Amino acid sequence: MDIKGSLMHVLDQIEREKGIKKEEILKMIEQALVSAYRKHAGDAVNVEAHVEQSGEITASVIKVVVEKVNDALLEVSLEEARKINAEAAIGGQIRYMIDTEEFGRIAAQTAKQVLTQKIRETEREFIFEEFKPKEGTLVNGTVQRFVNRNIIVDLGRAEGVLPVREQVKRERWSVGERIRVLILKVEKGPRGPEVLLSRCHDDFVKRLFEQEVPEIYEKTVQVVAVVREPGQRSKVVVKSSNPKVDPIGACVGVKGSRVRPIINELQGERIDLVADSSDPATFISSSLAPAKPLSVTIIDAALKKAEALVADDALSLAIGKNGQNIRLACKITGWQIDIKTESQRKQESQASLSAAKELFTELEGVGPRTADVLIKGGMDSLHKIARAKIEDLTVFSGIGEKVAEKLIESYKAQLEKLAQPVVATPQSSAPAAIVPEATAPVAFVPETIAPAAPVETNPVAVADETPPEPAPIAEPAPQAPKEPKPKKKSASKALAKEEKEK
Repeated sequence: MDIKGSLMHVLDQIEREKGIKKEEILKMIEQALVSAYRKHAGDAVNVEAHVEQSGEITASVIKVVVEKVNDALLEVSLEEARKINAEAAIGGQIRYMIDTEEFGRIAAQTAKQVLTQKIRETEREFIFEEFKPKEGTLVNGTVQRFVNRNIIVDLGRAEGVLPVREQVKRERWSVGERIRVLILKVEKGPRGPEVLLSRCHDDFVKRLFEQEVPEIYEKTVQVVAVVREPGQRSKVVVKSSNPKVDPIGACVGVKGSRVRPIINELQGERIDLVADSSDPATFISSSLAPAKPLSVTIIDAALKKAEALVADDALSLAIGKNGQNIRLACKITGWQIDIKTESQRKQESQASLSAAKELFTELEGVGPRTADVLIKGGMDSLHKIARAKIEDLTVFSGIGEKVAEKLIESYKAQLEKLAQPVVATPQSSAPAAIVPEATAPVAFVPETIAPAAPVETNPVAVADETPPEPAPIAEPAPQAPKEPKPKKKSASKALAKEEKEK
């Protein structure tokens, strides 16, 4: 049976459009012929089919030559085999050619089903291979429909899902609207490749800058990090490999021509550009933009703690709405940043100076004037004065060598006194030994309760001990009211006598 030229033309068209090679389609047809004949003759039959490039199809049943036939479907006797091939021998194979027209219709249906399934699988594989390398890149699509608040986006050859967690809350989309999304992940699913999309990921802003800023695409300017609260604010750290190129100016463009399209794509989300720096204080100061700190002090480099000083009217700007600005700054720098105003710093410094002055005036030989001189000269703690030399103190006005020597000795003595409670920890625990004595009054409580037992258990003794008390019990007024009772009886008798007389 010959395949018509139109069928070969169809196979060529499938190869061009679907990407399935003609050889694979011919193999599928061969498998369809084999399965179709087995349905016609039996599953145990050994059948082979070949489809040539010319279009000719041949099919044959293969049987093994044996002396005694046990299974006629798989074996043939030597005599029967030599009728077909005179050189046949035991153990050899004999091929019986099959007329494919007998089962051509069944073969055609089977081939159609197999071919359709193969085309689907191949398309899914091609789509997966096409979109898998695009993970982390931006693509344009069209909003197709909404499923359980998830947005299905048409990407051309495939569909992507924009789940609720990857959507910006303030954004609203309608069916048929163009949308730009980030391909977050591509995985194989039971119904084909599943493309997960996002508009909340930090890389979404990074890819937008790469598209709008040529210096970033050319690697002259690099986006180091991006942190954002989707729909509200983003902070982008940039640095330049060329000292002649300003990274922030390159990203902003002339009159904001480069950053404005990005803000429009993010639907009004604010963007703060931060210049990268190896100096932690400079980097922290830049990360607090749009606020401009007056100074940044590194409190603990190991624990990454810093303090930023801002003007009184810039405190709200540095913190941001609901702490948004300082939260993003801490996240992008990796430091714990505390913000203080000038007035707060002055109050703290005044409190510390007054405390130091009070401590100094308590020492022997130090008056208020001497304390002021020492504090203004930077000697605002006992440790500094105790470690100082006589030459360091004689620099101040009003302090000679003797006074300086006396000050150092008194300050060392004061430090030793302050250190004693820390060293003599057993003495501090002495009150704990007195605690049992403090609890001694509690031991007397049972003695006060002890008389209660004999009172309840020996009522006779109580009666003996309290003879004078019945007197007040006998005095109550009930005895006085009893006197009128005989009067009532006498009155009734008098009335009865009067009635008898009448």
